[in-house]
Amino acid sequence: MTKAPPNPYLVLAVSIALPGVGQVLNRQPMRGLIFVFFVILLGGFTLKTAAPDVSVVGKFAGGLFVWAMAIFDAYKTARVRQAVWLHAQTTKG
Repeated sequence: MTKAPPNPYLVLAVSIALPGVGQVLNRQPMRGLIFVFFVILLGGFTLKTAAPDVSVVGKFAGGLFVWAMAIFDAYKTARVRQAVWLHAQTTKG
């Protein structure tokens, strides 16, 4: 019997709290590290290039966008892995 994948809602909650950790829970640590790298890179880029009168959210918009993509990616991957695992468990003879 193979180990059950993590609960998708747990992965979602962890991804919202910390970028890239949802991918680590999904056993994709390199993918998580890449997301963290781009959150920092694009967050820093928009911070340096944003006009002085832009809000804090606007100053970190690049990093927040990648963070949102990381949340979606981690949750989607967890949902697919759980569905595949459940299907494999129900079709076992």
